[in-house]
Amino acid sequence: MTSSSPLDPFVTNQIAALSLSKDRPLIVTDADEVLFQFMAGLEAFLERQGYEITLKSFAITGNVRHRETGTVVEPADMKQLLGGFFEEETHRLDPVEGAADALARLSDEADIVVLSNVPFAQRDARARSLTDSGMPYPLVANSGLKGPAMASLANLGGRPVFFLDDIPHNLQSVHEAVSDVHLVHFVADPRLRKLVPSPTAEHVSSGDWDHTAEHIRDRIRAHVTA
Repeated sequence: MTSSSPLDPFVTNQIAALSLSKDRPLIVTDADEVLFQFMAGLEAFLERQGYEITLKSFAITGNVRHRETGTVVEPADMKQLLGGFFEEETHRLDPVEGAADALARLSDEADIVVLSNVPFAQRDARARSLTDSGMPYPLVANSGLKGPAMASLANLGGRPVFFLDDIPHNLQSVHEAVSDVHLVHFVADPRLRKLVPSPTAEHVSSGDWDHTAEHIRDRIRAHVTA
């Protein structure tokens, strides 16, 4: 296993507070575009601010324009817009269809942790949103690539271990940090699924929670009977 960067102390403390079992599989899932409809929420927020997003590539910066002038929002301004989005919308993003029911079924067989790159200041808002959406699982607010945090989580939990995320470089980071992880590239928004690059590490692609839960259950049962 390798780790590309040290963990922020805030992340380390959140992981240390978890209670995971070595006797149960571990499922670690991202939140935005996996559990919550991030892009739909962002579009609605931008419209209220007088902007629009054109999904020409799997990126936010460079794809947001002033609705009236057509001027592309500069990176520094985009950072401020995203900060405002998380401040105002983290607590009320709609859940992805089927996510709560699928995780509830999987929780009978596995420990579940949400590993989200939500800004630290909005960690509590995301935790409340998870609970309100029927997904009251432990949350770790992370910063940067997810390999280091995932390595720490994998050391605490049992096997098999699964990681779900929409961002290819997070999947690659976890692949490099955890030798035996099962990767699921999950993108809920079908428009984004057409644009996102495929991860180079071996993975399963999905945008459907029934399919994803079936895949995870099959891997768990194969591990038990091996």
